[in-house]
Amino acid sequence: MGCNEQKYVKEAFDTNWVAPLGPNVNEFEKALENYTKIGHASALSAGTAAIHLSLILLGVEPGDEVIASSFTFSATVNPILYLGAIPILIDSEPDTWNMSPVILEQAIKERLSLGRKPKAIIPVHLYGMPAKLDDIMEIANRYEIPVIEDAAEALGSRYKGRSLGTFGLMGILSFNGNKIITTSGGGALISNDKSLIDRSRFLATQARDEAPHYQHSVIGYNYRMSNIVAGIGRGQMEVLEERIAQRRANFNYYKKRLNDLDGLSFLEEPNEDFYSNHWLTCILLDPKKTGCVTREDLRLEMELENIDSRPLWKPMHLQPVFKDAPFYGNGTSEKLFNDGLCLPSGSNLLSEDLDRVICIVNKTLKRK
Repeated sequence: MGCNEQKYVKEAFDTNWVAPLGPNVNEFEKALENYTKIGHASALSAGTAAIHLSLILLGVEPGDEVIASSFTFSATVNPILYLGAIPILIDSEPDTWNMSPVILEQAIKERLSLGRKPKAIIPVHLYGMPAKLDDIMEIANRYEIPVIEDAAEALGSRYKGRSLGTFGLMGILSFNGNKIITTSGGGALISNDKSLIDRSRFLATQARDEAPHYQHSVIGYNYRMSNIVAGIGRGQMEVLEERIAQRRANFNYYKKRLNDLDGLSFLEEPNEDFYSNHWLTCILLDPKKTGCVTREDLRLEMELENIDSRPLWKPMHLQPVFKDAPFYGNGTSEKLFNDGLCLPSGSNLLSEDLDRVICIVNKTLKRK
């Protein structure tokens, strides 16, 4: 937490404005709009809610197909199934670990040949790393398929100087407890299309029609952010740049001290067009070069020292719940899952905390 979260929450209590909506919600949305330089933002209860609403706004119905990254957290894909639609899962490319533009186009061509034009494309900016947006957006625009950017992990990341979440028709953000800033739980839908954001707010407040009584013409949802939670968000926005600097410093500290280890590599920006918030510092271990030491060996060594590290996301096409979903790939995300590990990356870590991790990595892996 920063300095002002409690101040804004106290304002909500002092004014007795603790229900959904209110001044904190309005100001938090303005802060998101100003920071990302997007036209409109709708503060919601979760990033998952934002994806769900974005699909509804695009008219996704049972039986429709929606393209999504396979290498992600399940919250990216779950809302597709909420609507009875079919996820079409796309493998990663090795530079950013995000959706492969080449495989994306292959999938679109095949779906079109089957008479199945996808209703949307959901690329994910994994671990804060921008996807190859020029290529993805060119393909999406050529085939006239709207893009929903999953920037849940990527607030503060940029591609060619532009905030992630602002390239597609809509973008989604998450403020869950583990994100770079948090409202404890929450998310946002952002877009330059005012009509979409207005409609999302209507649907997120139970789709109540304008009438003196309670009247509903369409199904609505209880997805709006509360005034108290938004107060936390206002305070967090004031320290966002500091949090980004801390996460990037973690990455640089690890990289400087571990870069000479055989078989260890980092997820890092491919070139100057990419700017990652380094929400999590992620590494790959190549057992052929580490003396057969695997990421699981390293994870267990850290666990013995009461240090929590975690494998990379298990791809959705390998998840039991999505086993029947069409998948297009070449094994990249599966290899990333098998060889990858997220190192401790919290904004409040001290150098001595990072040194503990580095010590275990050095002990476990063989130096050049």
